[in-house]
Amino acid sequence: MNKDIVLFDMDGTLTEARKPFAPFLSSPLWSLAQVSDIGIVTGSDMDYVKQQMSDLLDNHSIRYCLHILPCNGTKWYLPPEFAAHEHSICHSVSMEDELGKMKYRRLLEILCNLQSEVASDYGVPLSGHFISPRGSMINWSPSGRLADEAQRAKFKKFDKNFNFRSQMFMKLRLMLDSNDMQNVVVKLGGDTSFDIYPTGWDKTYALRHFGDRNVWFVGDRARSPKGNDYEIFKACEPRSFHTNSPEYTREIIIELVDKIRGGRNETN
Repeated sequence: MNKDIVLFDMDGTLTEARKPFAPFLSSPLWSLAQVSDIGIVTGSDMDYVKQQMSDLLDNHSIRYCLHILPCNGTKWYLPPEFAAHEHSICHSVSMEDELGKMKYRRLLEILCNLQSEVASDYGVPLSGHFISPRGSMINWSPSGRLADEAQRAKFKKFDKNFNFRSQMFMKLRLMLDSNDMQNVVVKLGGDTSFDIYPTGWDKTYALRHFGDRNVWFVGDRARSPKGNDYEIFKACEPRSFHTNSPEYTREIIIELVDKIRGGRNETN
């Protein structure tokens, strides 16, 4: 019988935003690993997963049942079999191939123009690494991925006070539609950025990898259609849970162990 698999969002679920893995989750995740496989499905690319989740990827026995699904699951890294092995990629897709070279280039031009407008017309803090092509998606961070904690806090306050990202969302959406890119999706990514990808490449893409297995999901950006956990949360119902912090995720994991173990007992 195929094991159930529990998919977790990363930022805001297993970690605070852009912070390392919360170590108090190790023990409950280990208990969960006794009854199911585990996956991390995130809009971030593998480099950020490695930065934030190094304890699990490198040093913990959970690594042998841990699937890594960066870029909404459009990339899939299989668990290693041996201690000397790392997670190995077995699936990836290209946004440029999906859209075509001309539309993909035009999309990058639109983002560069909007970033120039942000730099000249808005008082947001600026760091660097504003536009991040990730192969199967693009992340746009108006403040920059290199923002330190003070800059991130200032941007979040500015965004809250002036609804800045909602303004940028509408501008970007209108520009995409006027350039015949209705098949490009824009979602709020974390607290400071946007995730941009072809239609259907949201986090439900990750479900394609697991066939008829029971898939559970835990994430924090699930309440609003603008959040990047919304579609997979809906797709996994009633096996989905909304969290608002790693501390609350711990309580969910404890509940999940009982639910999955109980479900197995019922089918035996």
